[in-house]
Amino acid sequence: MAQPAPDSFSARLPLSRSAVDRDYLSRTKPGLLDELRSDPQTRVLLLSRGHALLSSTEPFELALSPVASVPFSETVVYLGRIAEGDLVGSPVLAAVLTDEEADRIEGDRLRWGDLRKIGAELGALDAGLFTQALAITNFHASHAFSPRTGQSTVLAQNGWVRHPAGQNEEASGQHIFPRTDPAIIVGVVDDEDRLLLGANALWGGDRYSVLAGFVEPGESFEAAVIREVREEAGIEVIEPQYLGSQPWPFPASIMIGFSARLAPGSPAAVPDGEEIIDLRWFTRHDLSDGVRAIGIPGRASIARAIIEHWFGGPLDAP
Repeated sequence: MAQPAPDSFSARLPLSRSAVDRDYLSRTKPGLLDELRSDPQTRVLLLSRGHALLSSTEPFELALSPVASVPFSETVVYLGRIAEGDLVGSPVLAAVLTDEEADRIEGDRLRWGDLRKIGAELGALDAGLFTQALAITNFHASHAFSPRTGQSTVLAQNGWVRHPAGQNEEASGQHIFPRTDPAIIVGVVDDEDRLLLGANALWGGDRYSVLAGFVEPGESFEAAVIREVREEAGIEVIEPQYLGSQPWPFPASIMIGFSARLAPGSPAAVPDGEEIIDLRWFTRHDLSDGVRAIGIPGRASIARAIIEHWFGGPLDAP
């Protein structure tokens, strides 16, 4: 599958990469999972506690297990078919294991990878599969009951829909589809081309990042940029410019990246004191390797991509 140009902003977004044909037309095929369980080409991505089983930790690679070696799981989702490499055309399932099942397969938790930590080190195929698998299985974990009726629900359409238990899938008419929650994230610069970074209260004040927040109902992305910056920093911004987007399945977000400029005559930046406990304007020298005295977001995040986009190149921080 085509990948973004190496010098584009999108190329800085590790979790936006993919080499998977999602094969959505097959999702409604009756008996597909049984058919794939008997296909020796089928591979399975194993998940435990939101982590994926690895075949290698240097370099990081997912263990795409033969289907015959995997125990039956209550949560199995058809992810699609591999679009590149030696296994091209092979179907892939995601399976969520219990702690006992996971320990029997691999008891060393270091062999179970955390997408936040290793996403930037994975190849396009593994990054796409892991991100997709985590997002859809998080949906299933949080929708065991219908938000409309309170009835218990079961998987349908080979893992891409839920409907009330004990009812015919089509007859129920109560399909519950996966949701993705949009959140904006923005790099704000002033007239001196300094970048505004804030310390979130949850981080203890030793790590700084660009500002972000969820899009509210009936709100455009651009309006969300202006509102969130005003709420968290007390300043006004203009010219929100879209940069790119990246899924962030923790548990179900997509981050929509922007840049924006400080409005003329804006008040001084003041943290809201609840989410943001400190705000600082940084020059490129302040964030240079060897000079930087703060923690910054990890390489798998779009926040890191926005910072490096403004900086003009990669930074060495992990």
